[in-house]
Amino acid sequence: MAHLKEERTFVIAKPDAVQRGLVGEIIKRFEQVGLKMVATKMTVVTPEHVEQHYTLDPEWRRVTGEKTIEGYRKKGLTPPSEDPLEITAAVLKGLKAYMTSGPIVCMVWEGAHAVKIVRKIVGATEPLSSDMGTIRGDYVLDSYQMADTDKRAVRNLIHASGSVKEAEDEMAHWFKPEEIIDYKLVQEQIVYAPEIDGLLGK
Repeated sequence: MAHLKEERTFVIAKPDAVQRGLVGEIIKRFEQVGLKMVATKMTVVTPEHVEQHYTLDPEWRRVTGEKTIEGYRKKGLTPPSEDPLEITAAVLKGLKAYMTSGPIVCMVWEGAHAVKIVRKIVGATEPLSSDMGTIRGDYVLDSYQMADTDKRAVRNLIHASGSVKEAEDEMAHWFKPEEIIDYKLVQEQIVYAPEIDGLLGK
């Protein structure tokens, strides 16, 4: 069984993160908690690649549509459609326009509980609902309501995998195996070693 420190997750700094000069801040947050970047690249993505990314999970279209409809109802609003797949088609159209609007930075991060830690640092999907102290809570003022009014995807800076399985699928979609680097950081001795020793030079 692999050690928890070997868990990996996939992250995209979206076009708005790049344009607002926040990629360094995003990387800093992950590094400060003790995660290790093991892959990164900047790219301009095609609409087809974006659609493949969001539909790696065959249930994504249905689940996303159902969640969106539920979100409308919780706010006391009438959903634009009662058909989850019709809703998701509109969501996907907005996501493709958003994600292809400029360069993005794709990353793989490694460390104990990487998936959950990254999601915690990033914050809730809707920036308006994200707690202060999270990346989205600190740097974004967008909301589903504003995005819906403007008929676009919510601009929330980052994509982060929601589970270990999702991370594995997404890493394979965006990176070749040889692009993910296996290496050691000096700080891992402090973060993961059962005992910290040798620091005093004795």
